[in-house]
Amino acid sequence: MADRKHFLIRIDSTVLEGVQRWANDDLRSLNAQIEYLLRESLRRSGRATRPSDIAAPEADGPDQGDTPNEPDPSTDT
Repeated sequence: MADRKHFLIRIDSTVLEGVQRWANDDLRSLNAQIEYLLRESLRRSGRATRPSDIAAPEADGPDQGDTPNEPDPSTDT
């Protein structure tokens, strides 16, 4: 398991409340949700130094940008 470090953060209360609601919806702790959001941001921006360490677990579901209801353009005939 990766080495874990403690980090204090100052954050606007409305932002924290929003992240807490999101964590509750995803059945995660607030800490796990913040870490998930940071990992996703690093992965999407291409700033992950070791992608294998940053990769989100598959159980987290599809990326927010995925739109499963739209047809795949490569299958159009």
